[in-house]
Amino acid sequence: MYDELKKSLDEWYKRRKERSKDIKPKYQTISGLEIKDLYTPLDIKDFDYKEKLGFPGEYPYTRGPYYNMYRGRVWTMRQFAGFGRASDTNKRFKYLLAHGETGLSTAFDFPTLYGRDSDDPLSEGEVGRVGVAVDTLADFEILFDGIPLDKVSTSFTINPTAAIILAMYIVVGEKQGVPSEKLRGTIQNDMFKEYHAQNEWIFPPEPSLRIITDIFAFAKDHVPKFNTISISGYHIREAGSTAIQELAFTLADGFAYVEAGIRAGLNVDDFAPRLSFFFNAHMDFFEEIAKFRAARRIWAREMKNRYKAKKPESWRLRFHTQTAGCSLTLQQPENNIVRTAYEALSAVLGGTQSLHTNSFDEAVQLPSEKAVKIALRTQQIIAEETGVINTIDPLAGSYFVEALTDKMEEEAYKYFDKILEFGDGSFLDGVLKGIEIGFFRKEIADASYAYQRRVEEGEYSVVGINKYADPDEKIEIPRFYIDPNVEPEQIAFLKKIKSERDNTAVQNALKRMEEAARTNKNLMPYIIDAVRVYATEGEIVNTLKSVFGAYKELVMI
Repeated sequence: MYDELKKSLDEWYKRRKERSKDIKPKYQTISGLEIKDLYTPLDIKDFDYKEKLGFPGEYPYTRGPYYNMYRGRVWTMRQFAGFGRASDTNKRFKYLLAHGETGLSTAFDFPTLYGRDSDDPLSEGEVGRVGVAVDTLADFEILFDGIPLDKVSTSFTINPTAAIILAMYIVVGEKQGVPSEKLRGTIQNDMFKEYHAQNEWIFPPEPSLRIITDIFAFAKDHVPKFNTISISGYHIREAGSTAIQELAFTLADGFAYVEAGIRAGLNVDDFAPRLSFFFNAHMDFFEEIAKFRAARRIWAREMKNRYKAKKPESWRLRFHTQTAGCSLTLQQPENNIVRTAYEALSAVLGGTQSLHTNSFDEAVQLPSEKAVKIALRTQQIIAEETGVINTIDPLAGSYFVEALTDKMEEEAYKYFDKILEFGDGSFLDGVLKGIEIGFFRKEIADASYAYQRRVEEGEYSVVGINKYADPDEKIEIPRFYIDPNVEPEQIAFLKKIKSERDNTAVQNALKRMEEAARTNKNLMPYIIDAVRVYATEGEIVNTLKSVFGAYKELVMI
């Protein structure tokens, strides 16, 4: 069969050469993988269906983590939201829920992300600017006022202070009468990608890992429905990586966290089912779909074979997707609606479990209500009108998609080999060594530079930038303003909380937490106790910093 097909294909190439020519000399993905003229059974002739694909909901999960996929339940529509004070974001949450959002996703301001209180001198000018300001439990009480935590899942995009935010959510649940066992959601809690790309850190890698594994251990008994980490490729991609690097570095980080949990004395099947992932959906439609499918297959294989996990839930990779912020343009901003729609469609066809669609004005500002509603409607149109959810994994068996999925997997393993070499066979030690020597940062920076060169030289087209540009364009976007009174009012509210709380109880809670940090005790109960008496985020962080120290960035020349 294959010999005959090869002969026919060669003859077709001869006829094609005589009768037509390509529009451009070379075709490749955004990541630089060369794309052939045509894909046939020859490209997947050694394809083992059971090992490569299987069935949805079963090993190796290439076709999706659940049996029914979207025929059973559509992905969670989770728009990232947060600005100003807690009351401002609470209104946006309720607006989105009223328009059909099915899960909340919380954006925090820079002081909160870095563990600084709003009255810290280094917070000046940043309070409530790119997310909601949170200093104490009192802010969380306002943030979730009127939102039943037993009926909604909430995602928190926060890393070095994730334990504090989870503690606040648990205590707010208690105050609503919702036990922690019923709380659903996700904390990002992924510090490795901060050292690779996003640069939000407080503590060095080793104590950061200790906090993460403390969360794993605590959550399995007390918050069993919560995703204890969202291992994130999104920010790696936004920093300029290729899709291959996003895939490889994210999964390597995931395996490193698994090893960290095992070294901390945990059974892999006790915590691995609550690990989740967060990927970027960029503009190269088929490359993104292949990336998502390869991720599931790699994770299943390694969890089953390398880490000897016994539960299928430990083999099953589940992920959230956000469309690519770095693909949005200031010029011709309405084009971003189209970009986002195609990116979202690739995430759906790739089998995502939840999705955020970027708003068309995000190259300029935080999204306006009109823009965020269009972004939400984009997801709803895909789910309700396009028919792509009617069958499970409709692209399976495509010669191109399967060959590209295999290629993504092959290239990812090349990076795995390097990382394992750094760590003498350990992903955890390899990732830590890679951070120490700046390996990940350099790989991402080089890829970012190479992509930008392709755009500037016209090899890769960006409509409205290097092709079909409009030099006379007048950009008209309804501006979204944050009240300049947000910062002084937030600082005044924090001062009020400090004056009304039991400060002796706060100091005692912080002291007990410091003592726990100096031992091997799990930190989560102590952080919860401090949160419950309205200790500030900054007070908790500074107490831990006195034990763990602070991370200093590697200077690369």
